Amino acid sequence: MSQQHQYNIHKAFLFCNYILLSASSSCISLTLSLNLFPSICGIFFILLHAFTIAGAVSASASSSITTLTRWYSAHMVVTVLTAIFQGSVSVLIFTRTEDFLVELKSYVREEDGSVILKLCGGLTILIFLLEWVVLILAFFLKCYSYHEGGDGAMRSGKVQNQEDLKDWPLSLQL
Repeated sequence: MSQQHQYNIHKAFLFCNYILLSASSSCISLTLSLNLFPSICGIFFILLHAFTIAGAVSASASSSITTLTRWYSAHMVVTVLTAIFQGSVSVLIFTRTEDFLVELKSYVREEDGSVILKLCGGLTILIFLLEWVVLILAFFLKCYSYHEGGDGAMRSGKVQNQEDLKDWPLSLQL
């Protein structure tokens, strides 16, 4: 992998995280527009987007090669969990819109609330897809880190010590 290729992956990773930030904050705003004082369901929905924002911010802040190894596992776990929940919520929004509106205790008209909720559902689908893209890009950045010797395990493509291989993911040991 060339340095330019790694640079392009890093820029795409940051760009996807910035889109995640904006989409999640938009979902929070749309949820608050349904009811200024959210119900328990609304609080959990806002909390889900807050976790998405926190994951995107931490991934953007720690995406350099030197700090990527330290936060890689935590970023992957948080991103996978939020992606699963985002996908589940989007299915709920589009299949049970009226029930979801009742749980949010919306004070807007049902037709308007349905449109707002479906806009939010479209954003959650976008977030779901982008989180999987971010996971793939983070994996490529981590692989590049191993290849370039970011963890001290490889130098110019050669393994320095067989003990270093024990810390590698199984797919990279082969």
